[in-house]
Amino acid sequence: MHTISAILQTLSYEEKRNFATILQRKNKRTDTKNIQLLRLLDTPTTINDPDIILYGKKNKGAYHALCKRVQDTLIDFIATQSFETATSQDMVAIKLLRASRIFFAQKQYPIGFKTLKKAAQKASAFDHFSILNEIYYTHIQYAHLDHSIVLDELISAYTSNKEALQLEERLNLFYATVQHQLSHSAKDVAYIISNSLSKFDIVVNSHLSFRSLFKILEIGNKAANLLQDHHSLLPFVEKAYQQINTKTELSDTHLFYHIQIIYYVANAYFRNQNFEKALYYLNEMQLQMDKQNRKYYHRFTPQYTLVRALTLTYTGELEKAISEIEAFDSIKHTIQQMYILDLQLTQAVFYLLQTDYKKAYTIFKAWHHSDTWYAQKAGTIWVIQKNVIEIILHIELDHIDLVDARLQSFKKKYSAYLKDRGSERILAFIRLITQWYYTPEKLTPELFDTIKTEQLEHPSKMPEDIFVLTFYGWLKAKVHDTTVYDTVLGLVSC
Repeated sequence: MHTISAILQTLSYEEKRNFATILQRKNKRTDTKNIQLLRLLDTPTTINDPDIILYGKKNKGAYHALCKRVQDTLIDFIATQSFETATSQDMVAIKLLRASRIFFAQKQYPIGFKTLKKAAQKASAFDHFSILNEIYYTHIQYAHLDHSIVLDELISAYTSNKEALQLEERLNLFYATVQHQLSHSAKDVAYIISNSLSKFDIVVNSHLSFRSLFKILEIGNKAANLLQDHHSLLPFVEKAYQQINTKTELSDTHLFYHIQIIYYVANAYFRNQNFEKALYYLNEMQLQMDKQNRKYYHRFTPQYTLVRALTLTYTGELEKAISEIEAFDSIKHTIQQMYILDLQLTQAVFYLLQTDYKKAYTIFKAWHHSDTWYAQKAGTIWVIQKNVIEIILHIELDHIDLVDARLQSFKKKYSAYLKDRGSERILAFIRLITQWYYTPEKLTPELFDTIKTEQLEHPSKMPEDIFVLTFYGWLKAKVHDTTVYDTVLGLVSC
């Protein structure tokens, strides 16, 4: 994909229109082809011979020069727009800080200190420690001109803020370390998190800011997803959320992070099959989303809808879950591509549980990108789940040639990856599907149950991942000649 195409995929329709208007205004000649280039590259699909399309003949030099000009303008547009649309308090605090320094330079000390005080109030309310560091530094610089200041108190505030800033820096190192370990075949979520926290002297307590807790839970959730181990993560999530209860007076100030943290808690309980608590926190999440004139309602609707629909499904309310997920308007949330893909794949699973295989396959037929593209958007685990579900649908729809091709392709593409991640059970499941599909008479219910116990169950006897149970449930229903949805619910409730 061309760089300009990739950037355009991140913009809304309105933003693209505004950018096209800016390009139009910059044009001093009528034959400039930047608008045509914009329209041509506004697609995730690779365009062959774009120079010929634009100029009617081969003209690589002019094409690349045009691309560079448009790309530079596009980057400038995005950067400028971020400043124009920024309403966050950090921008307000920075402006006040700069204004105070101008007042000090002009020897307008009273108004300088007054402005600096406002900047400190804005920055401290939202835990912007780096900005506060500059504010305290400026105040100390001119402290000898402020007769009302107690210097020791100012220095103490500066020191405390410096410690908070250093904690933020250690959190970034923690985040990078966990990411690195996840990419190098680490297999123990609890160890990764606890060891990395200890390494950088980070303690999960009430001194952590909302943003810090969010960052820790974010990487924890990512690790659990990648390693399919949400059970080990749950105690850590519970401990982190307990710290939120000590900060109730700040929850509305940090509403964005508060909602995101509640989502992680709800998702953790769902993945550990504690559906009652998952629904409790989903209700709490919705209450927070309704605050401040629904400021963040649109932002969090996709992930809320996803976990709620899943929770409803595994508590026996499949029809209600399908109704809610079908009512979701994905067009309004195109910028949140990862959650849109999660919702679509989940919807396909719901139809599979409903035995409406043609409807489920319709979702797959609408996906035209490569597995590499989807892995970049939603992750490799998502792609693996997508491939497994697609194999199941081809079996149910009796697409004989496609079943064989997909089975071979899956083993070739993902065997090494799954073995490296300690996920051989998925490969065992694929082998079992293959055996049942080609020689169903040999896979008796008794043999299936024996193989499941020996090869498919989690070796540590922890609660099985709910999506893994769904795959097992489908195959068990086929072997035992039972209803898929009822079989899955039976496995989940065990």
